[in-house]
Amino acid sequence: MEISVEQTSELGRKMTVTLPESAVLEKMAPRLQELTRTARVDGFRRGKVPLSIIKKMFGAKVRDEVISDLIQSSYFDALKEKELNPAGYPHIDITENDSQFSYAAGFEIYPTVSLDNVDHFTITKQEASVEESDVDSMIVKLQEQRKTWKPVKRGAKKHDLVTISFSGVSEGENFTNGTAEDQDVEIGAGQMIPGFEDQLKGVKPDETKIFTITFPSDYPHEKLAGKLAEFTVDVTDVQGPVLPDVDADFIKSYGTEDGTTESFRHDIKENMARELKAKLASNVRQSLLNALYDKVSVTLPTSLVDAEIEELLKPYRDLAKKNNMDINMLNLSREQFEEQAKKRVTLNLVVGEIIHQHQLVVDDAKVRARVEEMAQSYDNPEQVIEWYYKDENRLTDVKQAVMDQQVVDWLLAKATVSTEQVDFDTIMNHA
Repeated sequence: MEISVEQTSELGRKMTVTLPESAVLEKMAPRLQELTRTARVDGFRRGKVPLSIIKKMFGAKVRDEVISDLIQSSYFDALKEKELNPAGYPHIDITENDSQFSYAAGFEIYPTVSLDNVDHFTITKQEASVEESDVDSMIVKLQEQRKTWKPVKRGAKKHDLVTISFSGVSEGENFTNGTAEDQDVEIGAGQMIPGFEDQLKGVKPDETKIFTITFPSDYPHEKLAGKLAEFTVDVTDVQGPVLPDVDADFIKSYGTEDGTTESFRHDIKENMARELKAKLASNVRQSLLNALYDKVSVTLPTSLVDAEIEELLKPYRDLAKKNNMDINMLNLSREQFEEQAKKRVTLNLVVGEIIHQHQLVVDDAKVRARVEEMAQSYDNPEQVIEWYYKDENRLTDVKQAVMDQQVVDWLLAKATVSTEQVDFDTIMNHA
């Protein structure tokens, strides 16, 4: 086997592999011989078909199969011999003549990743705690999850539920297919386009209101994006929210068995503290990765970026399929995801190099601690822990999360860190 490698770009390589024709014939011979015993050919008894007939009938197909197998096996052998690490699948071009066959494999290789600047960056680490006022706010949210509605005689205000029928016209064309009947709209919930719900403030049952709003420039329906529209709204009903009392039944419905306010607040605070801890850790991780991305420069293989863009597009494809939509209706383009894809590929390469250069290995004790921490949110933690450890595959995601945290810890030790005190709501709802 002869191998030559040509550099076609910074990361592009063209590897040409040449094999003698005898290697092809040697692999073809036993396959053709086997066909003399197994092939069914009109005019011949099974197992009595002459080799010359088999070659004429099946030679081309067998040759294609052999060449495919030879390419697959020799390709990886050639990569190993030339110490090449391809990123993505190769493009193969085959050349044949009477004495030999060769193929050229075009591909990109993984780049060399330098960690020279990795230990010279600054981040701000946020700190927060759960206060009693945060618990008060959470209890209100839990009440709102169980709220009921009661008709009111006053004009509608924020948080009221308004039942309407409406039609919309833009540039002389009705875009609601007539009138949308009996639609429930909660004012302030953001169900409708910006400005629509504000127009419902003050309305009463049996009123009709006509108003104009401009659709957002990024509205998914391209025909309406940025266009002025006139809406005619008929109000059927206005209802105000009624929150349930925080009594023993309400408290027990959220899993606090003794039904006391003290225990309820304690359980809520513990859950909020767990969520806050996870969110703060996530924010630190993201700050570190953002700082890391700004410090490194890596030439990226196009194949990896393209694969990442496809991964980012996948949820939109799934959504379109689920809703029987044409994906093109979402007006998605490669450019919309390219920068995000490049960032993700860059960080994956850099993190991989950190793990490799510094020989980071998953800490089994930290894996156990992570599983035990996750299990605490279930009724029977021991069963959850046992479930994870019964099958090593179930620990894969946990181990990945632990390794991810070990990289974060390594980066954190290298960074200059300042702290910022913030409140719970800022971290959980606005960060």
